Amino acid sequence: MRQSSGLVRSLAFLVLLVFLGGCASHLPPLEDIDYEEDPDYIIGPGDNVNIFVWGQPELSMSVPVRPDGRITTPLIEDVQAANKTPTELARDMEEVLQVYVRDPVVTVIVTGFRGPYDQQIRVVGEAANPQAIPYNEHMTLLDVMIAVGGMTEFAAGNRASIVRKVNGETEQYQVRLDDLIRDGDIEANAPVYPGDILIIPESWF
Repeated sequence: MRQSSGLVRSLAFLVLLVFLGGCASHLPPLEDIDYEEDPDYIIGPGDNVNIFVWGQPELSMSVPVRPDGRITTPLIEDVQAANKTPTELARDMEEVLQVYVRDPVVTVIVTGFRGPYDQQIRVVGEAANPQAIPYNEHMTLLDVMIAVGGMTEFAAGNRASIVRKVNGETEQYQVRLDDLIRDGDIEANAPVYPGDILIIPESWF
């Protein structure tokens, strides 16, 4: 009975994989999606930010964003940096510094990019090195695949898909990784957005 039950579960799982794989071909192709401009970079814990205060070298420095999302600089303690753009953080710091400095002008430059976790690109399944990677401006599928070392020999690249939040709704799009990576079809390349999840399934055989 146990062997029979296990066989039924295995067959059911196989049918589910076949069903999901078949559905992938009916998803809208990612390369056909119309894109808006690249979103502004959002600072996250683990980023390093260079703070420049015009005419105030003693207030200018490079500091890490702590796990709690805050930074500390001279005259400014525990200012929230995570989940803000560099420009937003600069304006917030100017507002605080006005108490101590006349007409402060602050510039924030981010280095050591990581970004908030929910803004990173997550790659799961049959990637050579599945992981979450920071989003960079103008990032594409090809950039993502280079970062994760390509696909395994068991990957079904043309059944891969991108899961993305669009206007608060979860959407899923087909991507053609085999065509892009193994056949060099550059038309299969497409932009990726912060928070995208790339799912690479295993081949059936």
